[in-house]
Amino acid sequence: MAKEKTQYTCTDCGGITAKWLGKCPSCNAWNTLIETAVDSSGPAKNRYAGMAALAPASEVAVLSDIEAQDVARTPTGQEELDRVLGGGMVEGGVVLIGGDPGIGKSTLILQAMDGLQRSGMHTLYVTGEESAAQVALRSRRLGLDHSQVQVLAETQLEKILATVDKLQPAVVVMDSIQTVYSDQLTSAPGSVAQVRECASHLTRMAKSSATAVVLVGHVTKEGALAGPRVLEHMVDTVLYFEGDTHSTYRLVRAIKNRFGAVNEIGVFAMTEKGLKGVSNPSAIFLSQHTEPVPGSCVLVTLEGTRPMLVEIQALVDSGGPSPRRLSVGLDRDRLAMLLAVLHRHAGVACMDQDVFVNAVGGVRISEPAADLAVLLSIQSSLRGKPLPQGFIAFGEVGLAGEVRPAPRGQERLKEAAKLGFTVAVIPKANAPKKPIPGMTVHAVERVDEAIGLVRELG
Repeated sequence: MAKEKTQYTCTDCGGITAKWLGKCPSCNAWNTLIETAVDSSGPAKNRYAGMAALAPASEVAVLSDIEAQDVARTPTGQEELDRVLGGGMVEGGVVLIGGDPGIGKSTLILQAMDGLQRSGMHTLYVTGEESAAQVALRSRRLGLDHSQVQVLAETQLEKILATVDKLQPAVVVMDSIQTVYSDQLTSAPGSVAQVRECASHLTRMAKSSATAVVLVGHVTKEGALAGPRVLEHMVDTVLYFEGDTHSTYRLVRAIKNRFGAVNEIGVFAMTEKGLKGVSNPSAIFLSQHTEPVPGSCVLVTLEGTRPMLVEIQALVDSGGPSPRRLSVGLDRDRLAMLLAVLHRHAGVACMDQDVFVNAVGGVRISEPAADLAVLLSIQSSLRGKPLPQGFIAFGEVGLAGEVRPAPRGQERLKEAAKLGFTVAVIPKANAPKKPIPGMTVHAVERVDEAIGLVRELG
């Protein structure tokens, strides 16, 4: 591939300069110029001409006349990972997985590649951060002594593409995309231009050759995937590795998935032999109290297609003239709103109290169905009286004090009943039409009604 010249393009106005400047000369925006490659032979030549086209040209067709086909999936052998992916790897699919350093990204991917290799798929693991010997050492530590996964230690994009074209693997792993560079650009590996260019070539290769590609990505200190935002738009699936590196449990969450459900999660436990799937994740998010304690309420949340029980803990303590509101695993702004609703519509004042709320197990809850459980745990801590044994709650709380329904309420109740919970406070719209064996369900319409009911039960 011939050496190409580079130019600098403004991300705001599209202006072009021959050299990098701090300020765009066209729109006067600061730090918006990024390096891009241009063909020195003129605009008529396409610098992607050496690569196969994404798909042959097709005629315009009516949507109803197009035959829809199911996407074939290949399980990786990691059930929790397959759940997040939507059933397994897809031919030509591009998966981007990111997470904090040391959380287990490379470990999980290597285990998945070994499972795919043992199922008969030809796999290639390209490492840009470690040597081949280091990857082999990890495989021995994981108990994969006789793994037949092929390993390539390389960071130059052109050599990687040539190797893929020669070996024709079914699955390619690039660990990590921030270490890959193209000779067509002069910027350093990991820069915006390099990440975008290399990801674009790898995506085109995946679509043209039906090769599944897994890109491992770094994250910034804010927790977002490093590099341009367009990286997440290019790929088919975006997975985030979550969890505390000091804890044994890890969560893999699907943020985007063109072949499956989004917000699906997989739960893993880190062991001496690598990551193992957790079949009953509700157990790790529930504290084992011998007796009910104040400030604790169990929530039935929904992660993708899976109902899951999570314990919400609240601590209310005197805070003086400047009380603090702190939440871990929940939206802090929503906590402030819920405290205002609790005061206005239920007569429970916390304006001079410190309020701390935590979702046990390091799980992050974003759905509003956690509102009712948060308020009941705060009320329990403020009164110093625990909620009844076997108590669960869910429901969204509005600014007018109403309790709104949560999606798939019946599945939530069945999951709680299966785990032995006997008392539930839920929105009236989620009340089951048929009694649930072993469970007493209290349906409420307003937050003051829920607070009064809990006082009676307590």
